[in-house]
Amino acid sequence: MHPLRPYQSRRDFLRTALGSTVAVAALGAAATPAMAGPGAGTGTVPTASGGGLPDEALRAGLRAVTDAGMPGVFAEVRDGHATWRGASGVADLETGRPIRPDFQHRVGSINKTFVATALLQLVAERRLSLDAPVRRYLPQLVPAGVTVRMLLNQTGGLNDYDHVLFATPEDIEKYQHTTIKPMELARIGLAEPPVGAPGERHYYANTNYILAGLLLERITGRPAAVELTRRILRPLGLHRSYFPGTATRIEGPHSAGYLPWIDATLRDFSVYNMSWSWMAGELVSTTADLNRFFRALLGGRLLRPAELAEMRRTVPGDPDNPDGGRYGLGLISAPLPGVPAWGHDGVVFGSETMSLHSADGRRQVTVALNASHYSAPGYPNPIGAALFDFLITALGGTAPAPTAADRALGSRAGHERFTPAPGAAALASSGHRLVP
Repeated sequence: MHPLRPYQSRRDFLRTALGSTVAVAALGAAATPAMAGPGAGTGTVPTASGGGLPDEALRAGLRAVTDAGMPGVFAEVRDGHATWRGASGVADLETGRPIRPDFQHRVGSINKTFVATALLQLVAERRLSLDAPVRRYLPQLVPAGVTVRMLLNQTGGLNDYDHVLFATPEDIEKYQHTTIKPMELARIGLAEPPVGAPGERHYYANTNYILAGLLLERITGRPAAVELTRRILRPLGLHRSYFPGTATRIEGPHSAGYLPWIDATLRDFSVYNMSWSWMAGELVSTTADLNRFFRALLGGRLLRPAELAEMRRTVPGDPDNPDGGRYGLGLISAPLPGVPAWGHDGVVFGSETMSLHSADGRRQVTVALNASHYSAPGYPNPIGAALFDFLITALGGTAPAPTAADRALGSRAGHERFTPAPGAAALASSGHRLVP
């Protein structure tokens, strides 16, 4: 039995893996689902459809994700004025409670796009300069040479704090009900050895967006959550999105959030103090609210053309894979086959979300999964393959013809429906990072 592991970097899906059809189908390097269980794949429930959206294909696409082993998945797809919402599987493996398309969900690092948007609004207001050193605004906190732009496109050479906080499975339990302040997160990350010189290369580290949140607070004089609510959530009418702070429970209807655990079970971590991720990933939202946000952003309602163009200036997410996903200022360019897309993904314990959109924001898909960290080295991942197919269908693209490697992957995937592996016990000594 191979130990279960989280993604070496949870950005594999959008940031790196998209440069390879085989890698995309595997959702990172070869992996396997650990999510098969009672109630999975119980059918898809569309709640609205219209226009030319392919209702049956979208239903089948979500059902394939739960058939592959994910407990539950839900999504909203938009094409102009047409909207489709659907869900497949269960929200609770014990009770069989069905998952619903309108659930609230922890959306993780999609929070970063909101922070970058607010800071670019400050650039338009001439209160912030992208190419100014961060030290101008946060004296002595950040190494010399790191600019505001480098924080937002994650090229400042800063290391992360999450692998320090979550070095063992016990740490995941420890911080479930523990508050940690943003300045402490920043100091932990900055105390780690730098991963490169400022501007040298992209390295995804949550530390960058903790500092971006502190920067937002320093310039505006308001708490970051208050400022994002004032600038984005309230004007766009995102009434079911909010920043929970230290509150551990999601306010509205939601799913369990499953993480494979030490005892070969799935642990529900939907109750969690998200202060550990703060402006790097604490946001609670819905698929509908995220689609509304990205349509407004890409359609020019939140930023002027100059600032939106800056946001779209990208660097290779993986320097060794320049044709893969590229990172802008809190925005990812994802080169899906035949459907170039923009957006972001997010992973926290028990929840994954992917939000992808055409360049003008008219064709959109946001999909949420109620389990995370389900890959294991040495195995294929039919969940990832099914999810990839759903995204392609939702965005109106055509999946590439399978290669010999893809066909081999698919033939193995049909026989590899795993129950949860006792992999978390091995994580502490595996060298893999526990946190996305």
